[in-house]
Amino acid sequence: MQQTVKTTVGAIITRRENGFEKLLLTRRAIEPFRDCLCLPGGHIDRFETARDAIIREVKEEVGLDFAPRFFKYFDEIIPEYDWHAVVLVFTGTATGVLQPQATEVSEIGWFSPADALAQPLAFRHHDIIAAYAKRNVAT
Repeated sequence: MQQTVKTTVGAIITRRENGFEKLLLTRRAIEPFRDCLCLPGGHIDRFETARDAIIREVKEEVGLDFAPRFFKYFDEIIPEYDWHAVVLVFTGTATGVLQPQATEVSEIGWFSPADALAQPLAFRHHDIIAAYAKRNVAT
């Protein structure tokens, strides 16, 4: 059986708190990776641009208006979950009031990059956050 590769989007939403950068993570309320933390994001709908998809996903999952800038793409190949996706990751800030979508998100929190990397993260989000943190150190 041939498996289709999915195309998804992820958001590294940042804010400054006491002079330090924080990233927004959500706790998944659904499988796969139920109860793990992850970046907001999801699937791109048919005839939807990646940019429009990440703006929509952030609004749906956490209630914020996201101003995305493309960061990088990552391969998410996880055979034990029969998961193969290419995730297009965007960075940026967001405005509005945090409102988790209860059907998908059980909790929302702001984490330093180091604290985020110490959490059990869904998909390949550890790789994504590590690449983001490394890029910030290099600049």
